[in-house]
Amino acid sequence: MVTPSFSRPASAPPFAKLMREVRVLTEIRRGWRLGPAMATDHDGRGRPVMVLPGFLASDASTVMLRRTLKAANFRVHGWGQGRNYGIRADILERLEARLDEIQMTDDSPVTLIGWSLGGLIAREFAKYAPDRIERVITLGSPFSGDIRANHAWRLYELINRHPVDRVPIPVNLTEKPPVLTFALWSENDGIVSPDSSRGLPHEIDRAWQVECGHMGFTTSADSIQAMLEAMDA
Repeated sequence: MVTPSFSRPASAPPFAKLMREVRVLTEIRRGWRLGPAMATDHDGRGRPVMVLPGFLASDASTVMLRRTLKAANFRVHGWGQGRNYGIRADILERLEARLDEIQMTDDSPVTLIGWSLGGLIAREFAKYAPDRIERVITLGSPFSGDIRANHAWRLYELINRHPVDRVPIPVNLTEKPPVLTFALWSENDGIVSPDSSRGLPHEIDRAWQVECGHMGFTTSADSIQAMLEAMDA
């Protein structure tokens, strides 16, 4: 179940912002063109990274982001779990097995980048196995305040048959993992409340405000630039 440390009233983004999420097509075109070029100013020195997709998304949704990180000389991996339908009872064990594969030839700690629900899972895994994680970067993830301050929780409950605040593993979403923890958030997010994805000072080490919609966190040039900065921080 979810253990809250404080409460703020639920307030999902207004409907007008939700409708503007269609602009992701423009962000994809610009990000595809500019992403690898921005990567030339960064050198990841082969550090391992695993990218976790958002709710109902798969590794296909993070191709552009992983392409840019690879151009910046990171050793990049998808999460390898198919479509992200939600938090399942064995999710932490499955991710641990995935890290076993990634660290088979190099046991360096891995950076986790999680988009939306993927960021919640990344934060919880970093608490579960902190010695295996170098840092966590969340992209529009609703880890702070009311877990229902978004437009996705009803669909999540319909698919998973458990309340969004009673997931099948013990979690404390607002608790900061014992590793470097960064959050990217946007006032233009049409799905997750900016308050939820920005967090409070004790929940993160640093937050970056970016200019994109929720669907653009893995594709917009502004988000990718902030992510590269977070990788260097």
